[in-house]
Amino acid sequence: MTDAVVYDARPDGIAVITLNRPETRNCLSKDVREGLFEAWDRFEHDPDARVAILTGAGEKAFCAGGDLKEMVETGMRVPPRDMFPLPYDTIELSKPTIAAVNGVAFAGGWMIAQACDLCVASSTARFAITEVKVGRSSPWASPLIHMIPQRIMMEILLTGKPITAQRAYEIGLVNRIAEPEDLLPVALELATDVLAGAPLSVRAARETVMLATEMGRSAALQAARHAAEYCYTSDDAQEGPRAFAEKRSPRWTGR
Repeated sequence: MTDAVVYDARPDGIAVITLNRPETRNCLSKDVREGLFEAWDRFEHDPDARVAILTGAGEKAFCAGGDLKEMVETGMRVPPRDMFPLPYDTIELSKPTIAAVNGVAFAGGWMIAQACDLCVASSTARFAITEVKVGRSSPWASPLIHMIPQRIMMEILLTGKPITAQRAYEIGLVNRIAEPEDLLPVALELATDVLAGAPLSVRAARETVMLATEMGRSAALQAARHAAEYCYTSDDAQEGPRAFAEKRSPRWTGR
């Protein structure tokens, strides 16, 4: 991997992925995009990594969005479908992800934070979908309607104005807010809470949420039941009740 993205494989099963171009506000330049593709692929195929935290280097920016200079130089019109490494979209992932937003998350920065399953934000973070300010568009924002109310989404997209971390929390975009120095510890705490669950149960739970988001009630129930079968027939499904009855912590195997 290049130094544009730093991958830290922790022994506790948490992978911390850091956008490492603070001098350019961690914008999604070519080297950052390539580094992210590699990092997400490494995370997905590492059997010891169960949760990933995505954050940015420096105090000012999580990610300021796409590289506008590159867009000018290349005369870019419609971005290629596979240009940006988006979890669960252009990147296939089966594990939970957490965005730890340490500063501004504008345009493409909002995009990658939105793509993660959970979001922790520094109290100094700001979020904005700024495409209307530079004559671009944000089709990637369409799933946002399942996360925040329509009129709030409309205002955010139509004005391009930033919102604070507190406002992002109020509308349901952010799970937790932390002081800047506590951002990573709070994100790690949230990741540890996820790690406490049985791996197959966590995977089935995540799939249930996504199925419910994309389908109607009856179809989602049917699909979720199917997705849960592997979990129910696993060794862990027997270990959990056994550990409860024996008053001990479960020993998950992911099988």
